[in-house]
Amino acid sequence: MNYIQRPLYLEFLRRHRDRHIIKVVSGVRRAGKSVLFQLFKEELLQEGVEESQIISINFEDLTFYDLRDFKSLYAYIKALLIEDKKYYIFLDEIQHVEQFELVADSLFITPNVDLYLTGSNAYFMSSELATNLTGRYVEIEVLPLSFKEYLSAHNFPEHKGKMEVFNDYLFSAFPYLLQTLSYAENIDYLRGIYNSILLNDVVARLGNPSPTVIERILRTLLSSVGSLVSTNKIRNTLISQGISLSHATLENYLTTLTDSLLFYAVPRFDVKGRALLQRLEKYYPVDLGFRNLLLPDHKEDIGHMLENIVYLELRRRYPQVYVGNIDKYEVDFVVVTDFGHYAYYQVSETTLAPETLERELRPLEIIKDHFPKYLLTMDTIQPSANYNGIEKKNIIDWLLEGEGCYDVC
Repeated sequence: MNYIQRPLYLEFLRRHRDRHIIKVVSGVRRAGKSVLFQLFKEELLQEGVEESQIISINFEDLTFYDLRDFKSLYAYIKALLIEDKKYYIFLDEIQHVEQFELVADSLFITPNVDLYLTGSNAYFMSSELATNLTGRYVEIEVLPLSFKEYLSAHNFPEHKGKMEVFNDYLFSAFPYLLQTLSYAENIDYLRGIYNSILLNDVVARLGNPSPTVIERILRTLLSSVGSLVSTNKIRNTLISQGISLSHATLENYLTTLTDSLLFYAVPRFDVKGRALLQRLEKYYPVDLGFRNLLLPDHKEDIGHMLENIVYLELRRRYPQVYVGNIDKYEVDFVVVTDFGHYAYYQVSETTLAPETLERELRPLEIIKDHFPKYLLTMDTIQPSANYNGIEKKNIIDWLLEGEGCYDVC
């Protein structure tokens, strides 16, 4: 089978291979975590690792259902280990195993084991793993395809230029959709992912929530992409639709939706004070396909769709991404590297009109430090420029730059 290559994620696994640390790969369902493991296992085999040295279990495969018990899982793996051989253990969708951290901890202290885990929601990272295995793991988040991966995944027809391919990309970046042949097939696949996340990661977590209420919240968030959102605003929108929720219940719903990795809540960052602000956030879906699924009539809002794409790309490239705030102005994104360096990004569909250009440049102009400042647009007329140190770039060109940095920034 020809798999889509994911060079950034593969490099993470290669870099940490054989190091005495647990490798954790997180990310939304169907983003390609299992395929990433398969690609890495093929590399191991090509380098001379024997098949018997690779132990691979996917806990969404009913073949391994009985191993969801942590004691059974540990006994099963332990029985396969021979003392004088090195083993590469891949445990896929580990969140299905209650108290899995006990297994991970025991395998971590086994000298001839190199351990790799995946999970499809944030619960296992924010609780069990983070609490019990602090300092014993490194993590990388797998997102749906970047535009660079999407463009390189298939040989598109010669008549199809980058702009047309980018329009396809705006529909959804889930890898499987590169194999589909129709809009109906795309929607069916997206609905399947959506229902799986709701059932396994939202409903199961909340107990017995109203599906109607959850979907209304989702639609509200999706229609507010690019806008600052408060709990009060969402609550008032729901009240106008005849739905009443307490603040605490709504907060719980929102936390569950972000923990399911359907959305990212992006806090505001005070550029002058170098501190996070407590009120108001922006919400971005992990893939625009969910927006196209639930809000099929909102296709005209290209500016906010572009902002969503840029946010996800920045999330691939940098460890910290925020919405910027300086005086009365908003900077679309502020990124912070592990070295404590900053960069600032404004996103606009076009800045060919002088008044639009002035409006987009203003927040960046009042930032007085010497860190990079970028204006990203879809302009093909004058796609690049420099305005007193503020660099203008075409979004498609910017998306095709570099390979990101992740945990080595």
